[in-house]
Amino acid sequence: MKQLFLPEDYTSVLDVWQTEHAIKFIKDTFQLALAAELKLRRITAPIVVPSGKGLNDNLSGTEQPVSFGARVLGGQRAEIVQSLAKWKRYALWRHHIQPGMGIYTDMNALRPDETIDNIHSVYVDQWDWEKVITPEERTPERLQLCVERIYAALKRTEFLLSEQFPVLQPFLPDRIHFIHAEELRKQYPGLSPKEREERIACQFGAVFIRGIGGALGDGTIHDDRSPDYDDWSTEAEDGSVGLNGDIIVWNPVLQSAFEISSMGIRVDRAALEKQLWLKNAGDRKKLYFHSLLLEGKLPQTMGGGIGQSRLCMLLLQKCHIGEVQAGLWPDEVLTECEKAGVFLF
Repeated sequence: MKQLFLPEDYTSVLDVWQTEHAIKFIKDTFQLALAAELKLRRITAPIVVPSGKGLNDNLSGTEQPVSFGARVLGGQRAEIVQSLAKWKRYALWRHHIQPGMGIYTDMNALRPDETIDNIHSVYVDQWDWEKVITPEERTPERLQLCVERIYAALKRTEFLLSEQFPVLQPFLPDRIHFIHAEELRKQYPGLSPKEREERIACQFGAVFIRGIGGALGDGTIHDDRSPDYDDWSTEAEDGSVGLNGDIIVWNPVLQSAFEISSMGIRVDRAALEKQLWLKNAGDRKKLYFHSLLLEGKLPQTMGGGIGQSRLCMLLLQKCHIGEVQAGLWPDEVLTECEKAGVFLF
């Protein structure tokens, strides 16, 4: 997607103050539904973590966080979180959470290397969730069940929103479709991964693409993933590889595929060793988080992030994420949106 796309004849369904009320309604409703579906307890999330411990999320492995010298740490470096994929697993261990239960956080983060457009912002707000599973539950079937429950929370929120604001009628399909990234590649061998996402999302309306980060049959990957949280290398009983993926829906306003969540079963000791080797990142083993995992102290978990502004933008039928969050935008984007009558906070 280019930096700014303004659909022809676009007009926001809700005005600014209706939008503010609807944002709160969506956030309040969805997080309660998500907690009930997955058995999650709310936990307070950090906005800053110490550098050098491996607790911050480096996303695909190349993005650099905002960092600064912290006087409280004697001048040692600290970082603004980019997401909490690894911190949550550490928190589950510290709080002695048992299998079948988990946590969710109301996370606010900064991603300074993000390339902004209609759906990407330097400021990121999302529900980061994580739950403890048993080693026997590290299967594609367990992952699919979790995706279905998240989608049920999404559909519940969509329905209740339409009851509160009748002008916003439900449009998401009743069920979400499941496909592996390799199967998707074989269906559309001449297309790029993003083009494949467009095709499958348009066809089914909602899809979960599994196996993102590992090598496909032609040696390419569907998309980059960091080696130290999602397990994208373990082979399942059916021969497919990867225990992670993305929830993607079709956005009728932007007429494009729209990622809602990246999630998965997390690495165990064997998967971490393998993925660090594949990504030439073996030096991370000495970090605090990674040493805890390699020593077998951290629980087996699954988790992910669900974009708050992404979800609000989708359900409120907005064309730009800046219509539902106070972000940071170039002057040219602000000017073009103002000319088109698109109000950015």
